Amino acid sequence: MTSHSTVHEDLHTIDITTTANPQRALVEASDIPVLAFARQLTDGEHIAEHEHSRSQLLHPTSGVVIVTTQIGRWIVPPDHALWIPAGTRHAVDTIGAVEMQSAYVRLDAINELPAHLHVTGMTRLMRSLLDETVAIGAEAHDARATLIRSALLHEIPILPERPLGLPIPRDLRLAELCREFIAQPSAQIEIDNWADRIGMSRRSFTRLFRQQTGLSLSAWRQQASVMAALPRLSAGEPVTMVAMDLGYDSIPAFTTMFSRVMGAPPKAYLRNQKLT
Repeated sequence: MTSHSTVHEDLHTIDITTTANPQRALVEASDIPVLAFARQLTDGEHIAEHEHSRSQLLHPTSGVVIVTTQIGRWIVPPDHALWIPAGTRHAVDTIGAVEMQSAYVRLDAINELPAHLHVTGMTRLMRSLLDETVAIGAEAHDARATLIRSALLHEIPILPERPLGLPIPRDLRLAELCREFIAQPSAQIEIDNWADRIGMSRRSFTRLFRQQTGLSLSAWRQQASVMAALPRLSAGEPVTMVAMDLGYDSIPAFTTMFSRVMGAPPKAYLRNQKLT
């Protein structure tokens, strides 16, 4: 079975915390409620752990972005975005050539901004507003610029949340099992096998896993499998190939799992993402 890791080895590490980063300096110094910029990254790039004084809406228009924090990992395929609250330390890895837009939002911009880190779907309106906010730049202060930025801010709270986060247990034994699964997901792994590997009873293992992740092992593995599948499906790989690589015996079994997590079968979900 082919292994498809969700995180590449770091081919190129970027430290954006340096004082030489003009975009970061501009964001930190500006009093405009929201600023947006576009950026291109190559396959396998790694942005070292950092944080922002503003919240960030990160939207890849091509390629896939993996964001890692102390509490878990989030996958952001095209037509999705990640809301990162201000002060959240995070690192970024890329899969494929990534073109992305980021909106940086002041804490006091509006009252309804989300407080938790999560992946969202994108609407056609938000895509257009991001495009325009990037285009007007940081210097525009006219009425049109103010209106566009305000509309973008008010669209953020109503973006639909998607279950593409993957909490990592604090227990080091559980965390190691989870990282192995992320590197090579498989539908064939059983709870008893995981429990035996760390010397626990099935009951104790399932209780501890739910306590530390908020999910059953079955639900966690399904989300991890979807996270592994989405970048490949978004790139146009056949559902059959992806399902087989993930250890599913049949296309219907994979489709049922995907639908349970994402609310629609793979082809319909990807099609709907482009239409909303």
